[in-house]
Amino acid sequence: MRPFFKDDDFQFATENVLGGVFHRAADVGEVLATIDNIPNGKAAAWVEQWSATADRLADQAAADAEAGRLRSAAARYLRAANYYSEASDKADATPDPALFTALWEKHRHAWDRFVDLSVESGALDVERIAIPYEGTTLPGYVFRSGAADEPRRTLIYNNGSDGSVVGSWVRGVADALDRGWNAMTFDGPGQNAALIRQGIPFRPDWENVLTPVVDTLVARADVDTDRIAVMGVSQGGYWVPRAVAFEHRIAAAIADPGVVDVSTTMLSQLPRPLVKLLDAGDRAKFDREMGWALKLSTATRTMMAWRMRPYGVTSPFDFFTAAREYALSGEQMAAITCPMLVTDPEHEQFWPGQSAQMFEALTCPKDLVAFTAAEGADGHCEPAATGIRGERLFDWLDERVPAA
Repeated sequence: MRPFFKDDDFQFATENVLGGVFHRAADVGEVLATIDNIPNGKAAAWVEQWSATADRLADQAAADAEAGRLRSAAARYLRAANYYSEASDKADATPDPALFTALWEKHRHAWDRFVDLSVESGALDVERIAIPYEGTTLPGYVFRSGAADEPRRTLIYNNGSDGSVVGSWVRGVADALDRGWNAMTFDGPGQNAALIRQGIPFRPDWENVLTPVVDTLVARADVDTDRIAVMGVSQGGYWVPRAVAFEHRIAAAIADPGVVDVSTTMLSQLPRPLVKLLDAGDRAKFDREMGWALKLSTATRTMMAWRMRPYGVTSPFDFFTAAREYALSGEQMAAITCPMLVTDPEHEQFWPGQSAQMFEALTCPKDLVAFTAAEGADGHCEPAATGIRGERLFDWLDERVPAA
């Protein structure tokens, strides 16, 4: 398809926003009008234009809510949340170090208004939950498709490294509700509120995250404990397989895409001399050399700030070293017993070839599903094809975890 931008990052982000149209998290005209005012590769304009569109919608939504037009208000808040999230993606390229957090908070406020107004209008049944986790709690949302005391199939949506909470709606929750599932999503370490408000960074041993989530669900009257599925998206394609190698109460799991070694996408961008410094453990020299690159390239500086934040580090050496811990062993993949679906999108730009690698290593019941450019469904997490993606993934889930 013809790109909107020559800049690959801007193009991918635009496809992601357009993918939200299928579940009303974006409107085509709003998206096209917004990007029409953004010059290629100009991060400041990206932030300004998406913020302006989101602000306008949030103001309209507030007026709708005041007037009692709850469903229109909820719909506008959902789109505003999505657009604020897009604005925050490039905030690190601006001179304002507080802008990312400010835009993230606007995104979360708009999302919560969508949730509350949808409940108030009767459009959705949603409950905020607190998941006990190592002396604190992780925030989550449970969406019900049935009565509060009716056990139903339940999908856990496991976000990736930088997915917004709106992404859980677009790529999992809305489809689950349409199929009669309950659904839940949560902010794990390094994700959304757990990172921004609680300061909890990523961790590789995700079984210590997913198990508390499952513990919370199995204690609920509205969850069929034998029919809990989990979907991991983007870096969740590493976390979910890692977790279900240890957590065996999951009836079926999805990795979209399969991620065997998270670090490869980062390390591939390093010159060989820097990789040698990393291998040698020369932290001071590695950070000094990276410091020159960060001074010379705004794009590199922005990317590194974005990528390092959820790892809870400020040293490039510490970041690349930590990323190497996020790798699945053959023994771990062989320990997975539940059925698994692995997506394999054409032109996967972050972890190419790893879906097939994971599929070959799995010994559980397994399926590999391709998504192609010819059907407009290529690229990381099938950004512009949420309809096709949802149909295939939930057809598989319905077969593996049928309704009672």
